[in-house]
Amino acid sequence: MAGRQRGIGPYDPYTGADLGAGEWIDYSPAQDAGLDAPRFCPECGRRRVVQVTPHGWTAVCSRHGETDSVEMELR
Repeated sequence: MAGRQRGIGPYDPYTGADLGAGEWIDYSPAQDAGLDAPRFCPECGRRRVVQVTPHGWTAVCSRHGETDSVEMELR
């Protein structure tokens, strides 16, 4: 389970770990099952403001804007 790397950027969107530095990643059971919204920006590693709805989620980074579960094909 731990040690896997997800995401498209230099930072893990679920834990904020620096993927380039080889940080150890330990996902929660919800993250492992794909049920949790990504709470960190994959581009800069900053914590994002996340709004979860019955139909999906939106996450806003102060530097990189909004991401939606539809865009990431997770809805």
